[in-house]
Amino acid sequence: MSSIPMEYYLVLSAFLFCVGIAGVLIRRNAIVIFMCIELMLSSANLTLVTFSSYLGNSIGQVFVFFVMTVAAAETAVGLAIIIAIFRNKRTVNIDEINIFKW
Repeated sequence: MSSIPMEYYLVLSAFLFCVGIAGVLIRRNAIVIFMCIELMLSSANLTLVTFSSYLGNSIGQVFVFFVMTVAAAETAVGLAIIIAIFRNKRTVNIDEINIFKW
């Protein structure tokens, strides 16, 4: 067991998740919103690893591996969609993008 208490990891994870939520709600740039979603996934991974280490089993770390795999695929597809929208609309500002109206 490490010398750092589990609560510190959980507080850090909650802080990162709250920063991610604030970024999604406040910012209007699609790339920044995308990065905030990734930050929220990373905070969930930190929580899984913390509890996995605390409980002494590796199930949480296996879940983290799968979450990271899905996040990598999501990043590739999401960035491709953002680039396609930018090529058509010349902006990544969410307020200026209306996909239904060409």
